[in-house]
Parts: sequence; structure tokens; C-alpha cells
Amino acid sequence: MRNLDEFGKAAEAVYSRLHLATYPIAVTYIKDEGEIPEGAFRPSKVGKKLSLCQAFTLSRRWGMHVAMTADDNFCTPATAFHGWAEITKEELIESQVRQGWHKDRQAEERRIEGAWLLLRSKGEDRLKGCCGFVSSPLKDARMVPDTVLIFGDGVQLTHMIHAVCYDYKQLVHSFFEGFGESCIKGGLLPFLLDSPQVVIPGMGDRSFAGIGESELALGIPSRLLFTLVENLFKAGGSMNIGYPAKTMLSMDITENITPGFKFLREKMEEKKS
Repeated sequence: MRNLDEFGKAAEAVYSRLHLATYPIAVTYIKDEGEIPEGAFRPSKVGKKLSLCQAFTLSRRWGMHVAMTADDNFCTPATAFHGWAEITKEELIESQVRQGWHKDRQAEERRIEGAWLLLRSKGEDRLKGCCGFVSSPLKDARMVPDTVLIFGDGVQLTHMIHAVCYDYKQLVHSFFEGFGESCIKGGLLPFLLDSPQVVIPGMGDRSFAGIGESELALGIPSRLLFTLVENLFKAGGSMNIGYPAKTMLSMDITENITPGFKFLREKMEEKKS
């Protein structure tokens, strides 16, 4: 298992090489409040509550260590989805019907049935007993992360996906619905499913956590951070667009621009003759 020093160095490498605007986040799920490291901020201890996405913002923008449990989180649907409270599927459906985000009760039933099945069947062992998480800037995390969550723009996200998929052993499969994106998709699913997830920040992310209009994110199982660092900017070799991105907009580009394009053009011409 990698140690905190290795995670810190990898975090610094991603942060500096991609020119990220905010720190990569370490998310560690806990089974007992006694695991919370000394000095971590708990909103409930000062008579306040935050949302999980707000905790991520405090970590990535301000370098804070934030511990979140059901007592600290005002976003009750996120608490329910994480299994931090005894809530039935039917109660969760009713809560979402009252929100009015989707067309009708049947739409919410279809939505919750799918999510409930995924979270409870695929990740039941890992979810069991969890009562919260600790969010930290990865560069100086105090706990080994389960998930690493990295925010960036579209080009930075492209580079991260290229790096994770470079050896084509670990692909990125994501679904999107515009809700619970950073907390469920960015934090929880990489931990439960052991697979990377693209995050398109949703309603709560944008309104509660101040996530910028152009910001996206990638959530990965922490083990993949080192794959990401090792493979960053390798895709395409000298043809890699880099960051800031090198772009070409021209009417004079031909198939000779890359060896792969050229090879296939020649094969196409051969088949015509």
C-alpha cells in the first residue's frame, strides 16, 4: 500500500503539471468517528451544517481537512445514499418526489430503483458500517485516501482520461443525471466500484459549493493516481496537445498530419486501385 508521502508527491505532480486551479482532494471513508484526525473541521461541532460538496470546496480551494457525517451534512438525500442513516428506499423516493426535480413519481421510482440497486448491490460490503468521510487536500492528507477527486477544465479532464486509459486496462464508464455528481459520482462510486468516474457538477454542486461553470472533475480509486501521474501527456507522443493546449484550425490539414491517418489513407487508396 502506498504511504501518505507518496500520495503527496503524486498530488503535487498532477497539480503542477496540469496547472490546476485547485488542489486534488483525498476522500477517506470512515467507520468510526474516532478515526477522524486531530484538527479536522467538523461543522456540527460549531453548531453548523454543510453539504458534502461544500466540504470538497473547502479542501480543494482552502486546504482544509473536513470531516462529514450525517450530523454534519444538511443534504439529507446524500446522507441516505451513503447509508449513514436508517432510511428506506420508499422514504428516499418520497423525498425526491417532493423536490420536483423529475416529471413524476414514476420517474423518481425508476431513478432511485437503479441507484439504490447499484449502491446496495455493488458496494454493500464497502458501504457497510461507514458513517462518514474525511476530505483533505491530497498534498498533505492525514489519512490514506479511498478516492482521489480532481477538478479541472475540459482539456485537463481530457489529459487525465488519456492517462488513466493509456494502457487500456482501466476504462472510464459514467452515467449522468445532474444531481449528486461530486459526492456520489466523484467520491463514492470510485470507492465502491473501484473504477474512475467523470463528474459533470450538478444542481447542488453549482448552487451550494460554488463550482465554476467551466469546471468538471474526475473521481478515481486512489490506486489509479499513480497510473495517472505515470502516463500524463504520453498519449500520442510528440502529437500530444499538452497544456495549455496546442490547437490547429486550418483548411490545409491533410491525412499526412499523423502516421496513423496517413497509413489508413494509403490503405484506402490501395483498395480503390
